[in-house]
Amino acid sequence: MMMVVSLSSEPTLMTSRHADGSPIRVLIAEDEELLAGMLEDALNFAGYDVRVAHTGTKAMGAVDQHRPNVILLDVNLPDFSGFAIAQRLRNRRDSTPIIFLTARDTPKDVRDGFLAGGDDYLTKPFRLEELRLRMEAVLRRTLAGRAEDAHLLRIGDLTIDTDAHQVWVDDSEVTLSPTEFRLLSHLAGNPDRVWSRADLLRLVWGFAVDTDTSLVETYISYLRRKLNSNLIQTVRGVGYVVRTPRPS
Repeated sequence: MMMVVSLSSEPTLMTSRHADGSPIRVLIAEDEELLAGMLEDALNFAGYDVRVAHTGTKAMGAVDQHRPNVILLDVNLPDFSGFAIAQRLRNRRDSTPIIFLTARDTPKDVRDGFLAGGDDYLTKPFRLEELRLRMEAVLRRTLAGRAEDAHLLRIGDLTIDTDAHQVWVDDSEVTLSPTEFRLLSHLAGNPDRVWSRADLLRLVWGFAVDTDTSLVETYISYLRRKLNSNLIQTVRGVGYVVRTPRPS
């Protein structure tokens, strides 16, 4: 495969870091281990924070865990296609930019890639310098507009629009009461943090002290039933938490 190993041999159009200094996160979904390793090494060397998944299932888990800023997605993964992964992400309103990496270069393949929600399409073999330039072009467009999506919370199949007070599971909208929405938004806005019953009574309901009430338990039950999900978990003796889904 004709590839340039170094990404830093020429001046870059943008850095591999956000304005706050944190590295741009890249997910490589590629089952060819040699190619995946080359890409991982080169992008890590250039300063990106890189994760690799060799199957579609692991790629979906890594999206939830790693929260990438861009996905380099092979079309021919062993379990299901990159097109299917892209479509699933778009169906749940995940706008993470996707660059397809594939040996399939027919007009139909290219069309299918863009229709599935891809942002760019790069055929193998390719040079790392060309990949870098395409990544930078996609990131310039998407990171500049990312502030517009600051009102969206996404965890697994759940999407919350805090401005419009709307909630979706996959592509199905879920109707919540104002209190249910406040409780879910608080938990999802602080993923992996366990909140005690007293915390939630104070922060969601405005109670200054813990009271003998089953409000929290009742509304957690409402949310679980409406979301049809175990996203909200009980930590016995401590409280409640929305866990970020982990790769299987």
